Amino acid sequence: MSKKTELAKNTLILSIGTFLPKLAGFITLPILTGYLSKAEYGTYDLITVLISLYLPQLTLQIKSAAFRFMLDVRANLDKQKEIVTNIFIVTLPISLIALLVLFFLLPGSTTIRLCICFYYLADIIVNTVRQISRGIGKNLPYSVSAIISAIGKMIFAVLLVSILKMGLTGAVIALGMGSFLSMVYISIHIKIFKFIDFKLINKKIIKEMLTYSWPMVPNDMSMWVMQVSDRLVVSKVLGVAVNAVYAASTKIPSIINLAQSALNLAWTENASLSVNDKDSDEYYTVMMRMMLNLQMGVFSVVIAAMPILFKLLINGDYMEAYNQMPILCYAIFFQGLALYLGGIYVAKKKIKSVGITSIGSAAVNLIVNLLLIHKIGIFAASISTLVSYIVLFTYRLIDVQKFSKIKMDMKQFLILQCIMITETILSYQQTILFYFITAVFGFSVCILFNKEMVLGILRKMKSIFKI
Repeated sequence: MSKKTELAKNTLILSIGTFLPKLAGFITLPILTGYLSKAEYGTYDLITVLISLYLPQLTLQIKSAAFRFMLDVRANLDKQKEIVTNIFIVTLPISLIALLVLFFLLPGSTTIRLCICFYYLADIIVNTVRQISRGIGKNLPYSVSAIISAIGKMIFAVLLVSILKMGLTGAVIALGMGSFLSMVYISIHIKIFKFIDFKLINKKIIKEMLTYSWPMVPNDMSMWVMQVSDRLVVSKVLGVAVNAVYAASTKIPSIINLAQSALNLAWTENASLSVNDKDSDEYYTVMMRMMLNLQMGVFSVVIAAMPILFKLLINGDYMEAYNQMPILCYAIFFQGLALYLGGIYVAKKKIKSVGITSIGSAAVNLIVNLLLIHKIGIFAASISTLVSYIVLFTYRLIDVQKFSKIKMDMKQFLILQCIMITETILSYQQTILFYFITAVFGFSVCILFNKEMVLGILRKMKSIFKI
């Protein structure tokens, strides 16, 4: 199987596991924005985002080593057992201690604190097992577990928030139950317990994995700063209710993340498997061109569909959120390019460089946000996000040349930027005529710049349905 075919296959599988959870999230969004107060929804948003910071960093991101180290020993069951055993020996004790501390530090009732801790524990375990599943080449269980988690959260949100009117407590319980059901499924499916043998505890292996994974701590904290500092600054300066508006504004742009997430997961695996090939730099360059066109295409479609999606998915008084969305869509485009380069860092095991580049862009995000928040209000959050991702992509593009000679087609890049800027300007002209112009323009450029992929999909559909 060729590299492109393997990438396409993995991307398709991971896309299913990324798209359906997002779809479930969009279905749940009107329930949350409709039944929770702005203060409750703003708090809910902080709970869901803060999980990306707390436990993973305390475990020194050792779960990130699960995928990369398991990938290297796919044909050796004994080595797999050794890696998995030592990952859990680090992860579980530290997580339990951290949750005990968190329980006493969290504000609110005992019930809400217990619910948050339950959610955090289930989520950290399921994410660790998912990385192990990817490492041994089982991408389908990875995707199915994500689907189960999302559907579980959606069902429990409907039951607890909409029907039983349990408010924020019901919303957090829904999060925990989704992660718990997902954890049970994937643990049973890949038979995780067969990989655990306490006789294989090895300090040397733990040290080796931590040496690889600990640089991900500053990286993830930096990425967290870019994603969460906006919310914290907005909440502190402008209030939790305004944070709810900003949180709502991130939902539709996250559709671009939908394409990026699946593609990036598959790309990281392919980049790692191809790292020792003689033509790896040429392969990375070809993929760079494809990534540019594909992500611009997704950006164009989302911008074109944004007026309709906004009316369908956002309930309540959130019109101010609409104005942030084009800027955030643009930011996520650059984030996707930075993630592509991050896949090459992982392949080359240059994790320290990932951390360094992320710290620089995170600092830019926070500084720009603090400088502008009192002057332009909520726009400071979206603009600082855009600037930080541009910095991150530019820094990584220059830095990656030290060990991988990737050539970027500047003519292609500049043409795409002109198109995207035009679409962004059109999106702010909120009339039916301009909605129509933006839609036609957006879908047209998406098809034009990705015509080979579109034709390939049509041919595949034709062969499947024998049209």
